[in-house]
Amino acid sequence: MDLGQLKYFIKIVEHGSFTRAAQDCSVSQPALSQQIAKLEKELGQPLFERQGRSIEVTPAGHVLREQAEKILQLVDDVKRQITDDGETGRIGISAIPTIGPYFVPGLLRSIGGQFSKANFVVNEDVTETLLKRCSNGEIDLGILAMPASAKYLTIEPLIEEELLLALPPNHPLVGKPEITVDDIREEPFVLLDEAHCLQENVQAFCNHQRFQPVATSQIQQLITVQNLVALGHGVSLIPQMACRGSANNGVVYRSLSGEVPKRTVAVCWNPYRYQSQLIGNFLKAMRELGDPKIMQRTAATDSSACAVKK
Repeated sequence: MDLGQLKYFIKIVEHGSFTRAAQDCSVSQPALSQQIAKLEKELGQPLFERQGRSIEVTPAGHVLREQAEKILQLVDDVKRQITDDGETGRIGISAIPTIGPYFVPGLLRSIGGQFSKANFVVNEDVTETLLKRCSNGEIDLGILAMPASAKYLTIEPLIEEELLLALPPNHPLVGKPEITVDDIREEPFVLLDEAHCLQENVQAFCNHQRFQPVATSQIQQLITVQNLVALGHGVSLIPQMACRGSANNGVVYRSLSGEVPKRTVAVCWNPYRYQSQLIGNFLKAMRELGDPKIMQRTAATDSSACAVKK
């Protein structure tokens, strides 16, 4: 067997399809199928069971997958060690959707200039997928919100930010000098669906305050939540860094009096993989920014972002 066959095999398992795997690998499907057939012949075992248009991984395939991932990671780590000069190379970053558009561009503006020779590859994933990709070595760093945990990953808190109460512009609470939790107990909430950890952050705060938010909608994108709030469909709790994107849609943001809802933004990586000097230097630069500077330079709320704030 060769590395190319193992890569094809892993892609088929990931996509659950020969066609999509071939597209991802930029090869024809017949060529990919031929390599898998050679691999199965060499091993003397079928790796996939074809069931019409769907495929299932056989017991032999599951064994190969576990070992193939280790082999490919080892080869990748060897290449990184040999070529590692602390300046050049790839930095793969994935962030969850409620952090990515508000945090990552500003982060790269702040410290990206220190890594002018590096190739940044940035994408978004929900927490579960991000942790899996980080564990598998598909990305170097994940940026997510706590709580989060994953076997074999290190998760380090970066910053803590407030969740602001988002109100429609004509809501009665807008004119109230102070807004408490008691003021919003009976309010309808517009929330993200359960795939997003922000929903878990909001639920945890509300549960701690001994009430269950009544959700009028469960949405996939934070900007949709903000737009629905602006239209009067309910209230919500929005991360402070996301306020700027709503400056012109009429949403009014307020801090709650008393205990303030917050979330912690963290970075994760796999310490069992080779950590290049480049990745180490990038992590060090992130830490050296410090909480206030990160918030300033990564699209934190400013005076034009929030219509009202205590």
